[in-house]
Amino acid sequence: MRAPNALNSLILQERLRSIGPVGLGAVLVSVLAIGVICAGVLPQWQDVRELRASEADASVQVQRVKRGELKIAVKPEQEALDSLRQQLPGQPQASELIERLYHLASAEHISLARGEYALGIDPKTQLARYQIVLPVRGSYPQIRGFIKGLLKQLPTLVLEDLELQRKRIGDGELNARLRMTLYLSRS
Repeated sequence: MRAPNALNSLILQERLRSIGPVGLGAVLVSVLAIGVICAGVLPQWQDVRELRASEADASVQVQRVKRGELKIAVKPEQEALDSLRQQLPGQPQASELIERLYHLASAEHISLARGEYALGIDPKTQLARYQIVLPVRGSYPQIRGFIKGLLKQLPTLVLEDLELQRKRIGDGELNARLRMTLYLSRS
């Protein structure tokens, strides 16, 4: 009598001969396809299930926010920016603030040439910014007093660049070019 392992081996060899090389190739391709499904498709299917569960959870959270049951946490940076917006003068006040700039120049006896003004929106903060390039003529103490007054009376004004030029060494007057930005809220 033959051992059970030898008998199983003979049965397997007989079946493989009956299937033939084409059938054996088909079995190998089927085993390979099952391996690909287990290795590649199954993990992705699990990911899809997890994403659907996350989507359902997010939908529930959105509904709770809409009903007022859940409050959205605001970042401290956002709170600080909102506070700043409330303290800034509004965009409609820009002409009044520019008028104050001309009064300061007059008080310091400075002559102002025609300036360049451009209104834009800061992409990061969404604040209105009024960019001003202003040619100025006066003595150094006059220009310095003018700038000091500007920064004191217009705290939302930022002096970005200052160019001073004297035509001759002995001249008492300077030509200056001020580049400033006036920040405003968009309300």
